[in-house]
Parts: sequence; structure tokens; C-alpha cells
Amino acid sequence: MPDAILEIENLTKRYGGLAAVDGLSLSLPAGRMLALVGPDGAGKTTLIRTLCGILAPDGGSARVCGQDIATGMPRIKPLVGYLSQKFSLYSDLTVDENIEFFAEIHGVRDCRKRREELLAFTRLAAFRSRLADRLSGGMKQKLALACTLVHTPRIVFLDEPTTGVDPVSRRDFWRILSGLLRTGLTIVLTTPYMDEAERCSVVGLMDKGRLLACDAPAAIKSRMRGGVIELVCADARVAARELAADPLIREVQTFGDRLNIIVDDAPRDWPKVRKTIEGRGVACEIWREISPSLENVFISLMEQRKQGDQVTL
Repeated sequence: MPDAILEIENLTKRYGGLAAVDGLSLSLPAGRMLALVGPDGAGKTTLIRTLCGILAPDGGSARVCGQDIATGMPRIKPLVGYLSQKFSLYSDLTVDENIEFFAEIHGVRDCRKRREELLAFTRLAAFRSRLADRLSGGMKQKLALACTLVHTPRIVFLDEPTTGVDPVSRRDFWRILSGLLRTGLTIVLTTPYMDEAERCSVVGLMDKGRLLACDAPAAIKSRMRGGVIELVCADARVAARELAADPLIREVQTFGDRLNIIVDDAPRDWPKVRKTIEGRGVACEIWREISPSLENVFISLMEQRKQGDQVTL
């Protein structure tokens, strides 16, 4: 891909006998936002840390901003911003002082103009004299992002930047990310939230170091086999057990008091399924056909892999 800012081919990173990143390949054009989604231990953080030069790969290759991570890291680092899960602000420094400190680390000699831009962009100007330790969780994340952007990188890697942040601050943080995209910045982030992944240009679904799917959210959802029916039953656990035994049902997914069942053809198969389970004493209070969600697709792919099947959409 000619305009790719990130190119990964068969990248592998091991911890002893465990492949945290297992032969992973992807290509990302500049100016896009990629969300890496997966359970704990999927390899998301390891992948980001390897691309940033914190960890050395054990196999394969990757290029960031046109430079090979194995040989060009001194040239890559000025072009990259990295916000880790445990980004450490200096609690005894003010907002202004934290930005100045990280500007000095990155060799930005006169950061005053850049600092004013970042304070305005993150809406932290009114709090510039406040100690970092006295900021709310959402404000701390915005300050951490400002420190990550102070040297004007071309690509930023954000590791679960909104985890533990309240819903209002999370929404505000995403407004900031949308504004950054409009400037042409490339963003790679990990997130446990499917609604955040939906907002991204590209979504990579990861499990056990491998990429199960990587495409635009709509494209991933459109390739899911079968239809999805959402049910609300009096006893979801009993209903799930009875439904799993029905040969017409390919899969049963549980979401609290709701069940999503996957069938080959919803209009054709649902009347037969409903008749069968109601004959066994399981009443369906509410049911409707719904469009597949990213979560439906991800659970389906993980189930295929768990059963040793070829992962397909």
C-alpha cells in the first residue's frame, strides 16, 4: 500500500513459549484510526509496545512512517507518540509544567505556541495552573494526550486511553480524537469498548496474538454468516440451554438478560425454532431480528477458534 504509514508482516513477539503476537500482518494508510479490540491477553499492548520500540520483535517485520522498526527506531521515535495504560504525569507539576517537561524530553525547544494550541484543543487552558494530582480522571487523560502530542508526531499509539474514565469525559476525549483525525494524524488505539471501535476507520479483532479480522466496521459486520435474532426470555439461562440443542441454531450468545441467536436464515428458521423451544416450556417475551454487531462477529469468531474450526466470516 503506497500511502501506508504502518506496515506489519508476520510480526511475532514471544514471552518464553507463549506467542503474545503470533504472525500478525496488517497495513494502515495515513490519516486513519485503527482500533485493536480483544480480551485481556490478546496481544494488543505487546503489539503497540513492539511498534514503538519498547520491545524487540522475535520474528517478522514492521515499518512505521516508512522506517523498519529493527533498524530505524532512532528515526521513528520523533514521529511517534505513545500513551501507555499507566502514563505517568508528574503530580507535583502543574498542567503547564507537565507539558513543558515532556516538550523538553522530546527536544522541542520553544514549546509556548504548541502548548497554547494543545491547551485550547483539549480545553485545559482554564486549568493550566492546577497541579496534575488535583485533576479529574478525564482531565488527566486529556493532559496525558497533550503531552503525547507536544512534539507533533505523525502517528500516535494510545493504549486503552478511556478505560476508567467517566462517560462524559470519554465522550469529550473522543471529540478531541476526531479533531486530531481532521489534521491528518494517524491514530492506533486499543479499547475494550465496542462502541468506540465502531467510530474508527478500521477495526482489528485480536485473540491470542492473532488478527481474526481487520477491516472497516461495516465491512466486518456485513461478512457475518447468517442472521441474528435477539430474544428476551423469562429465564435466559434455561432458554440458552434449550436453544443450544436446536439443530437450526448455529450459535447462542448471552448478553445479560438478552440472548442473540445466530441462524442461517432468520425469517425462515425463527418460526420453527420458536415453536420448538416454546414446546419445551420456554416462553419468549420479546424477539426481533437485528443487524449483526461487532460484538456478535467477535464472539462468533472466537467460538470458531475455540472449537478448532477455520476462522471465517
